[in-house]
Amino acid sequence: MVGHYEGGGVPEKYRLVHELRENFSVTELCKEVGVSRSGYYAYVKRLEEDKDKASKQLVRATYERYNGVYGYRQVQLFLHQDYGVWMNHKKVLRLMQLMGLRSKIRRKYRHNSRTWNTGDRAVGNILSRQFRADAPNQKWVTDITQYRVGDSWLYLSAIKDLCQNEIVAHHISESNDTELVLQTFAKAFETEKDVTGLIVHSDQGTQYTSYKYHDMLPKVGAQISMSRRGNCYDNASMESFFSHLKAEGLYPYDIRTFEEAQRRIDEYIHFYNHCRPQRKLNKLAPVQYRRQLVG
Repeated sequence: MVGHYEGGGVPEKYRLVHELRENFSVTELCKEVGVSRSGYYAYVKRLEEDKDKASKQLVRATYERYNGVYGYRQVQLFLHQDYGVWMNHKKVLRLMQLMGLRSKIRRKYRHNSRTWNTGDRAVGNILSRQFRADAPNQKWVTDITQYRVGDSWLYLSAIKDLCQNEIVAHHISESNDTELVLQTFAKAFETEKDVTGLIVHSDQGTQYTSYKYHDMLPKVGAQISMSRRGNCYDNASMESFFSHLKAEGLYPYDIRTFEEAQRRIDEYIHFYNHCRPQRKLNKLAPVQYRRQLVG
């Protein structure tokens, strides 16, 4: 077969079996060099553990850096962003399972106290679930979510640009009213000056069917689009952001005050825009993608 092998210590014999295993039977190789099959397979296991040692350290460091919130697919993206390492998602999953690392479970609870419009200012769904845009300021989606702090509620209004998935403006209030929405858009228009032709999509909540809202957007050249009543899938992109915000930026913490909740929200939105890579954005964060797009 390979000639009678006499030289080398036991590790060297295992190495030889490992090198020749593709061409010869492992059983015959082990007999030829004088080692046991069980010893050889223990050697292989050690090799695999040593090979994965550095990868395990990177995966664990990434998982812990982001407070154990993320599962293997998002950890894969952070490995690429933070360390320049592109690791197969199946390997990331395998290593996380070996180390007992699991993402924190996302809560699915959604409290909805929205008052829906019954008047004639509800308009059609121009967006029609086309959640892609070729350039910034073509399509925005907006919505309001709420978060309980103690015995009261905090209300967050946000606007998302569907080109780069960036939160272009947000505003927080203790009141869920039209003023909350108007202040959010005032912030957006401070930074985004040219929005002529922009489509702004929302649900049919009373804030978005108010006279003030319908007066504001046409003045800057924007078109109003609205979901069908009570159909959250028509505004799924915004729902998705709120879900990430709560699961990653709020639920992991014991938040006791309005001020702390506001700080956590502000910090998470900055992180989401500048640091959180997205597969749909070529593994870039929203601001990075926008700079690449318009640069």
